[in-house]
Amino acid sequence: MRMDPKNLKVSIWRGTPDEGAYTDYAVPRKKSQTILDVVSFVQRYLEPSLSFRFACRVGMCGSCAMMVNGKPRWTCRTHVEKAVDGDKLVIAPLRNLPIIKDLACDMDVFFDKWTRAEARFYPTKNRDDDIEPVLPDNPARIYASQGIECINCAVCYAACDVVEKDPRYLGPAALNRAWTLMNDERDGAGIKRLRAVSGTGGCQSCHSQQGCMTYCPNELNPTLSIAGLKRMAVKAALKGEL
Repeated sequence: MRMDPKNLKVSIWRGTPDEGAYTDYAVPRKKSQTILDVVSFVQRYLEPSLSFRFACRVGMCGSCAMMVNGKPRWTCRTHVEKAVDGDKLVIAPLRNLPIIKDLACDMDVFFDKWTRAEARFYPTKNRDDDIEPVLPDNPARIYASQGIECINCAVCYAACDVVEKDPRYLGPAALNRAWTLMNDERDGAGIKRLRAVSGTGGCQSCHSQQGCMTYCPNELNPTLSIAGLKRMAVKAALKGEL
């Protein structure tokens, strides 16, 4: 791979939960270079103590998500040419999550909200029962299928202005997962889950700004899912079920 003689001016956030600041680095610019390539170069050759997460490097796990020039992105699938501002890159940990060190965030709050949203499958049958057929043309199945490719990368959570303003808000990923389960005919949580997602910090807090949809690497639309939960909640409230 031929190296471009021009360097990138890379500012990376370094620090702990208590204090931190941006540190500048000069990184050789290359063809087909990803943001993860840039961060890896800095750790390998310039700053061995730099902390960040990655795993698959091919856009499957989502663990390498960071803020790049102010936008949440999977760094392994984001090429420098798509994100660079001239020759400048500003790389920071995901927004709206506590920082562990440098570019590594604490994901506990993100997954705790999945728990609060009852975003897990509640089976209605056991291993001794016959397998229930799920027809692909069932309208509820279609709704569920539209949101099941979430891999918990928290890009939508970092993009969400409501999460930034209200830490109680469950966030797009947890609510999207709740919506897919509400449309799974095999699931038995029903009203229990709807109560969980329609209370304080629930689906009604969404402002429908669609930042989650804009930045989702898997092109999901959590805003649409949340709108579905709002409709379900209204219908359940009119029936006196909430």
